[in-house]
Amino acid sequence: MTPTNSSSGPLAGVRVIDMATVVMGPYAAQVLGDLGADVIKIESPKDTARHGTLHRTPGMTPLSMNVNRNKRSVRLNLKDDEDRARALELIGTADILITNMRIGALRRLGMDHESLAATNPRLVYAHAQGFRPDSDRADLAAYDETVQAASGLLDLAQRAGDIGQPVVLPSIFADKVAALTIAYSALAALVHQRATGQGQLVEVPMADTLLAFNLVEHLQGRLYEPPMGPTGFSLSMNKGHRARPTKDGLAMIIPYSPQNFRDLFCAAGRPDLAEDPRLAGEFVDSRRDGEALAELIESVTPNLTTAEWIEVCSKHSIPVGPVLKLDEAADDPYVRDGHLLDVAEHPSEGSYRVVGVPVDFSATPAGVRRHAPLPGQHTEEVLAELRRGE
Repeated sequence: MTPTNSSSGPLAGVRVIDMATVVMGPYAAQVLGDLGADVIKIESPKDTARHGTLHRTPGMTPLSMNVNRNKRSVRLNLKDDEDRARALELIGTADILITNMRIGALRRLGMDHESLAATNPRLVYAHAQGFRPDSDRADLAAYDETVQAASGLLDLAQRAGDIGQPVVLPSIFADKVAALTIAYSALAALVHQRATGQGQLVEVPMADTLLAFNLVEHLQGRLYEPPMGPTGFSLSMNKGHRARPTKDGLAMIIPYSPQNFRDLFCAAGRPDLAEDPRLAGEFVDSRRDGEALAELIESVTPNLTTAEWIEVCSKHSIPVGPVLKLDEAADDPYVRDGHLLDVAEHPSEGSYRVVGVPVDFSATPAGVRRHAPLPGQHTEEVLAELRRGE
């Protein structure tokens, strides 16, 4: 992979100002950058994504290199009058601004939506924070873990795992779901801007976003008034919903239909299990029988290797997937052939793995045009463009 500074992506010609920290806002801006936007990151030395024990150069942590690619970095101290004036001038050239600063701080800086819309009415102002700004939780400091809790995700984990103290999902899940919501919402507002010339304020509260995300399938019986049953999607809450042991490892083998189960048991050399009366109907009652059937599945899956199970499941349309170990991901044929972890040469960091863009556009290909910048690397370049009126 050899990044270039030219853009052929679908957002070529769109300018985004990334005035956010940590993961949520920067990841949203990175997605827009991958799609071809010119993303300018206004940053201070306090971004925690820049700090960590793993780095070759201070400020170039794995996290920062992932969320800051396809950006130009401008270091400005927004508490300094001169730097703040430069930042405001930069924002005046933008189509989209992404920020997760607290509203009070933005007002004190003169960077709230009302102030900026007065001088740039075309601006799409995407503001994200933990909780709705008009709620009694507006001033709470929000982190991924607290939002996972507030969205019901920990409750689901506790109920599905039947454990006393649920642990958070081992991913910055709330931040990344909110980031993708910021990205698609800003793009929707950009379509409106292109049609009408008008910008707007786009508020993305993390807690609301993740709660809505969780309830797509988990609202279940509480959808109705009066309720017809509890929350929780039975397939996801099934305690037997887990990876299966094979002869040489693990595989996620998930038969859904009664025919899936019968084919699986026959392939494992146990046609007698295919006669189980719980598999005689049109559907499997996963809420009632899921855990018991999971034990039957796991009694036979060690009979075949993972590769053999993939072949069997492919033949019978049974959902299956190998369990990818992240430490081995770069050598996985699927990952390798999809260019999802290619090696690139960073000007200051040397050889590193680049997470591939997961979307393919036939006419306007997205891609990595710029390596993640050093903190403030493009300050002079971008400010010179301002002076020239570019």
